[in-house]
Amino acid sequence: MKILCFIQTLDGKANNNSLESLFAAQEISKNNNAEVHAVVFNKDVATKLSSYKLNSVIYINNSELETYNPEYYLKSLELINNELNPDLLIFGHSYETRDWVPRLSARLDKAFVSDCVNVQFESDLHFIRPIYQAKLNEKIKLNNQGIVSFQAGSYSYENIIEGSCSIEEKSLDLQIDLTVRPGERFKESAEGVDLSNAEVIVSIGRGVGKIENVELVKSLAEKLNAQIGASRPVVDAGWLDHSYQIGSSGQTVSPKLYLAVGISGAIQHLVGMKGAKNIIAINKDPNAPIFEISDYAVLGDIFEILPKLIEEL
Repeated sequence: MKILCFIQTLDGKANNNSLESLFAAQEISKNNNAEVHAVVFNKDVATKLSSYKLNSVIYINNSELETYNPEYYLKSLELINNELNPDLLIFGHSYETRDWVPRLSARLDKAFVSDCVNVQFESDLHFIRPIYQAKLNEKIKLNNQGIVSFQAGSYSYENIIEGSCSIEEKSLDLQIDLTVRPGERFKESAEGVDLSNAEVIVSIGRGVGKIENVELVKSLAEKLNAQIGASRPVVDAGWLDHSYQIGSSGQTVSPKLYLAVGISGAIQHLVGMKGAKNIIAINKDPNAPIFEISDYAVLGDIFEILPKLIEEL
């Protein structure tokens, strides 16, 4: 078996979700004795990848790939796929992945299983992904060759197995008639909040009821020396700025402790925080999806629980 893992980059650094997916590829390799190859468009990242236990790193050195264009990305991976002929192509599930990998699936005539969170090793490989707002898991078997993407937080990139491998530099013929020309990359406001390195996050959900109650949760965060996060409904309501939003349309975090206050746990939020080492959820709904991934579930009224918790702290 042969695996090719695409490493997405931004500002000269590898995307964390791509590195998580690379570890998933290593896990598959351990159970299936598979070759693992990485492909990347950045030389510095290629050098870093060569310190991992891989069969090779393929560095594509083309000026067309210095900025994102789905058609150049598509052509590049098509050419590399035709040369290497991998059984499995693996991606981190990012906005860019959603844009161009379905096109790659059609071009290569390979099934694309997106949003996976785990792999089960049986007589065949089975990929697990949540469905119906994460209330159920779907188990999918890929016959022969296929393409898979993993949600952020499905694996920890800190567990990547180190080693050494060669770097194969290539320059591809990417002469194509472009029909897509992406605009300027969106940038967060300079006043935005970076939660990516926060060790403790107290996250606010719609269950707090109204904007005046946000201060109660902030008081708890101060006691815990924690950063504040939020679900999308809180941001949409204008209670907190978008820079605090965690989830598929916000930030992806992996703190040591994630305390969710009044968050039900829609899949769009879960993908942004399920990589947390410890998750505590406080909610009055016993069927809240967030309880399914929580290490500690506190069932009750947050307006009774939080004041007592603040008092104890």
